[in-house]
Amino acid sequence: QVHLVESGGGLVQTGGSLNLSCAASGYSIVHSTMSWVRQAPGKALEWVSGINGDGSKTYYADSVKGRFTISRDNAKSTLYLQLNSLKTEDTAVYYCAEVSLLYSGRMDEMARYGDSWAAYNYWGQGTQVTVSS
Repeated sequence: QVHLVESGGGLVQTGGSLNLSCAASGYSIVHSTMSWVRQAPGKALEWVSGINGDGSKTYYADSVKGRFTISRDNAKSTLYLQLNSLKTEDTAVYYCAEVSLLYSGRMDEMARYGDSWAAYNYWGQGTQVTVSS
């Protein structure tokens, strides 16, 4: 059974940092294109960042480019997202998700397609990130 478990969220002030982790169990993510997505209360799902299977290519939404860094450790089946220079508008539940095969070759377009759960095979329960002013 596939499980993705996010952790590392919390409450920080603007300008602060957090490091999110996503541990996979029940299957290997070594060949999977992965993404982080987020959803703020009352708002639509937003794609945040993506990374290919071997970690050689990374992708970011314009809203987080230069502030967030995605990475992965396939030996540990773990995905990471380093969040720096946090803003109040970053407040959301953050989810890690395996990108479906249909979209794994279209990561440059994920800002357009990644705002639907249909773009993903699996996702976790999410971790809350709250940024206070």
